[in-house]
Amino acid sequence: MERKINRREKECEEKHSNSEGSEQDKDYKTSLITLNVGGYLYITQKQTLTKYPDSFLEGIINGKIMCPFDADGHYFIDRDGLLFRHILNFLRNGELLLPEGFRENQLLAQEADFFQLKVLSDAVKSKWEKEQLASRETTFLEITDSHDRSQGLRIFCNAPDFIAKIKSRIVLVSKSRLDGFPEEFSVSSNIIQFKYFIKSENGTRLVLKEDNTFVCTLETLKFEAIMMALKCGFRLLTSLDCSKGSIVHSDALHFIK
Repeated sequence: MERKINRREKECEEKHSNSEGSEQDKDYKTSLITLNVGGYLYITQKQTLTKYPDSFLEGIINGKIMCPFDADGHYFIDRDGLLFRHILNFLRNGELLLPEGFRENQLLAQEADFFQLKVLSDAVKSKWEKEQLASRETTFLEITDSHDRSQGLRIFCNAPDFIAKIKSRIVLVSKSRLDGFPEEFSVSSNIIQFKYFIKSENGTRLVLKEDNTFVCTLETLKFEAIMMALKCGFRLLTSLDCSKGSIVHSDALHFIK
């Protein structure tokens, strides 16, 4: 008799547990929302879409705003489906996180305004303004002799991020050319200083040893800078010192996009 009672109690507990599990599954499924935004499907949780009260998405989910459905019964929003990825990431993370090189700030700001997300709209506009300001600022990189700053090369560009890339590339090239001589040059924010420069008949070169072994030339660094600029879509506006007669012999280069 006792075994039968225990068996019945066990069966009741299992039924109760299964009932609770099914209710939890049901609640979880109903919390998932599928949106069709411009032909792109996004699946997310209800709490994500309702994070900001009085936003367009919160209004749809809570029935304040009428929204059409597609053929599969998903909410349909006739907006940019690709850019909605960034809208959703903002709702998930609570901050603006964009991929490197993102160039659609104006479009994203319009999307943020449509979805009535003022915090996101302000963040995008602020980022855009900073980029516009930075693009108008001319920055430079100076490659020079630590003993004689008149010897060297100056690179000017209105894109600080590009100057940083050129700097990294020149440091990489210099290290490969100066293998075994780690103290032959130093790097600061906008200046790369080499330990020695001398003038020779073949041009300015680096002296690394007492026997005047030539390893790396300024012409090599100019070539690296020019090729990298052209590959990145920049053009050589002018040689800032035209008295030298050619780009190869110029003391400065000016790139612009």
